[in-house]
Amino acid sequence: MKYIYGPLNSRRLGLSLGITLVPHKTCSFDCVYCQLGKTREKTKERKEYIAIEEILNELRLWLQNNSPEAKKINYITLSGSGEPTLNIKIGQLITEIKRLTSLPVAVITNSSLLADSAIRREIGNADLIVPSLDAVTGDCFEKVDRPHSQIKIEDIIEGLVNLRKEFRGKIWLEVMLARGLNDDLRHIKRLKAVIDRVNPDKIHLNSPVRVTSEENISCVDNKKLNKIKEILGDKCQII
Repeated sequence: MKYIYGPLNSRRLGLSLGITLVPHKTCSFDCVYCQLGKTREKTKERKEYIAIEEILNELRLWLQNNSPEAKKINYITLSGSGEPTLNIKIGQLITEIKRLTSLPVAVITNSSLLADSAIRREIGNADLIVPSLDAVTGDCFEKVDRPHSQIKIEDIIEGLVNLRKEFRGKIWLEVMLARGLNDDLRHIKRLKAVIDRVNPDKIHLNSPVRVTSEENISCVDNKKLNKIKEILGDKCQII
């Protein structure tokens, strides 16, 4: 199959059947820690990169042919090899998936487009949204996530705050920390203040352990990760 992958055991989501909505490494970011390599097309342009009907045809076929395995799945996850909200039909896809199956739908997003209220509405029918927030200052944001030039961290923060106000499902916020880039405790305290505004149901604290798109990107040591976990509070867990 071209667009359906897995099911995979995920540290965050359990057994997850993945769906990719954009070509490989079509993204609004070019994160230094990305395990999929460098971004091939850095863009914030929304269009139907992959035809939703093709994805749905694959999903129908998979569900028909894998009925026993489907019963074990925790989430159908919209993520894949780029930023899923770039696909302008993501809302339609979520609606159609829910007509096909009762399995819950998760959206994993880098949060880059959440300032747009229309996009927040489109993904509002999901059961779980897993947005990222690696930085809350412009310099850290540029160093770690290397966004499209028209994407600003202030807009992302406001998008996340508004998402929490509007979204009725669960929000699990992911924070990826790289040693020497965004793990300074002064930055973490500013991050904590923003996370308090967002008020996610969970905070997933992570640090790169696999091969990254840039060389010499190191994980934060366990002692410091645990200190940061304490700062971020009871909702935070290291994954």
